[in-house]
Amino acid sequence: MAVTIQYLVVRNGIEKMTFTNKKEADAYDRLLDLAEHLDEVLADAPISLNEADREVLALYLAQNQDLLSGPKKKPAKKTDKKAADKATDAPADVATDSDDTQAVA
Repeated sequence: MAVTIQYLVVRNGIEKMTFTNKKEADAYDRLLDLAEHLDEVLADAPISLNEADREVLALYLAQNQDLLSGPKKKPAKKTDKKAADKATDAPADVATDSDDTQAVA
């Protein structure tokens, strides 16, 4: 006989989900906490939603929280080292003054 450990996520006396991994159970519990908080926020919103719709919307927003932060920035492209060196080289006919202004000869 095998022994299996199961983690139950229970809300208000209702079993919501069963997991075999504690980390996944904790993550789902945090998701439900966020959904509950969002439901409270939506209850005070200037639009009226019935309770069932509000709960579904709150859970949807909690599940898609990464989309709510907006588009992710793309990493900057690495420039070619030769092009970068050329961009930093000053032309021979440009002299710089001590007050960080440039004078062209």
